[in-house]
Formats: sequence, structure tokens, C-alpha cells
Amino acid sequence: MSASAPLVAVCQFAPGADPADNRERVAALIAQAARRGARVVVLPEYSNYFIPSFDDTLVAHAESLDGAFVAALRAAATAHDVVVIAGMIEPADGRRVHNTVVAVSDAGVLAVYRKQHLYDAFGQRESDWVAPGPVGVSAVFDVDGVRFGLMTCYDLRFPEVARTLADAGTDAMIVPAEWVRGPLKEHHWSTLLTARAIENTAYVVAADHPGGIGVGLSQVIDPQGVVVAGVSSGEGIAVAPVDPELIARTRTTNPALALRRYRVEPVE
Repeated sequence: MSASAPLVAVCQFAPGADPADNRERVAALIAQAARRGARVVVLPEYSNYFIPSFDDTLVAHAESLDGAFVAALRAAATAHDVVVIAGMIEPADGRRVHNTVVAVSDAGVLAVYRKQHLYDAFGQRESDWVAPGPVGVSAVFDVDGVRFGLMTCYDLRFPEVARTLADAGTDAMIVPAEWVRGPLKEHHWSTLLTARAIENTAYVVAADHPGGIGVGLSQVIDPQGVVVAGVSSGEGIAVAPVDPELIARTRTTNPALALRRYRVEPVE
């Protein structure tokens, strides 16, 4: 393993309807991950506010990028010299919110991603409450020579999103999620995460809500599709390195990105 390989942490926890409590819990998780050596800390989707059945309170609790939640992330990032990635709800069109992922360091906001594919599936209608983000834009940032890229939850079912991140030079794809429990959903989650890693010869770093509403199973998967660290169904933290040397070796042995004959283009 390369001596320069940064450690990443996936933090599996269940955010609730109290934004102040969520900020406290997030700060504690970041501190724990930093004590374990993490350089990059990943939190789930909807980390600033979550309720099991969406309603008008989403708009009431949406926060701008200069609000209290991002300020708390930046304070924790500064205190522990880490980069923090978390899902949040952000104001959109007045009646809906954006499902947003933000990457923050002591320098401020490094990258912002707004969920492109909304969860209008398995009996759910996320689009009733959430506005889609723009297509054709990759949110990437660099930490210690490793390029990270952002996507969210249901985006995982659309391989084009991961492929656009690969085209942007991404070494590790970060997936904050609230992967809703249901028949075969644990199987879908683990299979899709592994597929995105193998087909893009990249790490996949995924943080979910714990079992109950979510499936849990937050994990770090290497570019050969091997789970190198993970959490089961309860709350917890898993830490693993993102090794640039392993990425390079894998892409030499399996040059799938170089050999492909199709490109990704937005449909709108």
C-alpha cells in the first residue's frame, strides 16, 4: 500500500427531525473518525434533517450552503484537519428542496452535488418534494493526490453517473445514501456498489442510514470490487485506505476505461 494513501471513513447513523441534535451527532462522528486516522469522512444522505415520510417540513428545514449545518461541518473539518462529505436538504424552488451533497474542508466548500435521479420507484415519489439537480456536471475534489467524486443514493442505479465521474478523473466515488429497506434491497445495494467499483476501476465509498428504514451496510470497496471495510446494520464507523498504487495496478491489468467505445451524454 502506498504511504500516501489517505484513510476514508464511512459513518453510518440515523439522522432525525432535530437539526441541532443532528449537528451534534455529526460532530461526534467526525471526531471519532479523525481519532481513527481518517482524512476523509463520509456521512449519509439527509444528514441535516430526515423524517420517514416526507412532508412540508422539508422546505422549512432546508438550509443554504452558508447555513448552520455546513458551518458545523466546516468547524469540525477545521478542528480535526479532515474533509467532510454529507448529504443535506437545500432550498430549491420554494415548494421543493434539493437533495444535496456537500464536501467541506477548513478552506470552505470544495464541491457540491445535487441529486440527479430522484427516487420515484418502489412505491415512493421523491420528486413530489425534491427538485432534480443539473445533469452533465461532475462534482469532484482532490485530497492528498486522490480525486473524489460525488453522487447520491438512487443515482447508483444509473451507471452513467459513475461513468461521468470516471471521465472527470475520479479515483474514488462517494455515495451518501438512505437506501430504503425492502425485498432484495440489501442485495441491490451491495451489488450495485460493487459493479460501480469494478466497471470504473475506482474505489466506492458509501454511507447509509442504519437498518430499520435503511439497509445499513455502509462500506468501502476497492477498484477490484473487494469490500475492504464496512458496517453491518447498526450505527458505526468503518475506516479504510484509498490506495493510488492499487488503482494504478488495477487499471493497468484491467484497462476497461481506456478500451471502452461509448461516451455518456445527457438526455436533456
